[in-house]
Amino acid sequence: MKPVFFLAPKCRNHPYLSNLHRSLNSRLLHINDDYAFPSASPTSSAMWVPIKQISSGGRRAKKKIYHRVYELDRVMDLQKKPSLILHLRSIIQSQKNQYLRLRDLEKQVGFVQKWNFMAVIEKYPLIFHVGGGNSGIPPFVSLTDKAMKVASEEAQARESMEPILVKNLRKLLMISIDCRVPLEKIEFIENELGLPQDFKNSLIPKYPEFFSVKDFNGKAYLHLENWDSSLAVTAREERLAVEGVPISNPSKKMVRISKDGNFFGPFAFKMRFPAGFRPNASFLEQLERWHRMEFPSPYLNARRFEAADPKARKRVVAVLHELLSLTMEKRLTSMQLDAFHSEFLLPSNLLLCLVKHHGIFYITNKGCRGTVFLKEAYNGSNLIYKCPLLMFNDKFVALSGRKEIVLSNQMQF
Repeated sequence: MKPVFFLAPKCRNHPYLSNLHRSLNSRLLHINDDYAFPSASPTSSAMWVPIKQISSGGRRAKKKIYHRVYELDRVMDLQKKPSLILHLRSIIQSQKNQYLRLRDLEKQVGFVQKWNFMAVIEKYPLIFHVGGGNSGIPPFVSLTDKAMKVASEEAQARESMEPILVKNLRKLLMISIDCRVPLEKIEFIENELGLPQDFKNSLIPKYPEFFSVKDFNGKAYLHLENWDSSLAVTAREERLAVEGVPISNPSKKMVRISKDGNFFGPFAFKMRFPAGFRPNASFLEQLERWHRMEFPSPYLNARRFEAADPKARKRVVAVLHELLSLTMEKRLTSMQLDAFHSEFLLPSNLLLCLVKHHGIFYITNKGCRGTVFLKEAYNGSNLIYKCPLLMFNDKFVALSGRKEIVLSNQMQF
């Protein structure tokens, strides 16, 4: 077996790529347990991924292709300016006098980032007002009157978010094997969940019937106080119910899998293959068997199932799908997913699992860090369903001249 190396543009020394390369070397033989990717010709829009190479008497082993989705790569570029605008707004509003001296900006964001924020202040005068600089008053930045008026709507957005946050936190704890998660790990994804920075003091104590904070082995954990069976329904199951999918698999004669990988059945996942991906008949047959396979709910304790069982492996996909569904933008970094290995008994070859199920998940290394997207949550580069907090953020960022895009008035959580 000849060695194969993972190739990707930019950030070769990034921890995500290093972890993926090590994981690939150690787990090569497990990638084809359920189905493998058909081969394709290498192009500039794909990265090479090694998959179960078998020696063939000196013939060079074929390389499998992981196709890029440019629309999801573009999401990472589109969020750069808005994230700077929203971060600076938060810094200004956190100040006692609602303004920030420019000389103190470096203390807040660091020397390198200071120049990015200075460029934002200069570029968006409709949002940021620069004052002082004469009469002995040091230069400072504050929000304009128009920006302050829009910013005042955040309180209402946060109020609308609270029941959603409580529900999602309960579901997160219900998925974990012991119905508890270290507080530090929840803090690690608090922005992705939409939690306020002081959620430990402002949110958790308000709901003692749902949550408690207890020490375990010297570490603070958030515990679930009461199990609610009505919450043990995944986002995938909710979508199938809306679409009217029957509770049993259809006959093979009645329904066949389509070329886009989608199947009309109760145990199927919504697939969205990239434009350059051309599945062959053998691939689609194996994928149909996988779609038809019954599997345990993510809300059942993972200790009850053997990791080698194909149904348990499909359940892992469901767990990852549900975790991403609980976030505001239906995405997490690979490092954030890795942080929950022990709480959700995720496989050691997690990245291989994500690559293997590339019709459901997409991994981008844009921004020099691996980010995992739930594909079905996006239409091109646009998130389909937005929570109240994201809608507020869009409205504030629109002051910069950026067009607000609202694809649907519906919200799904």
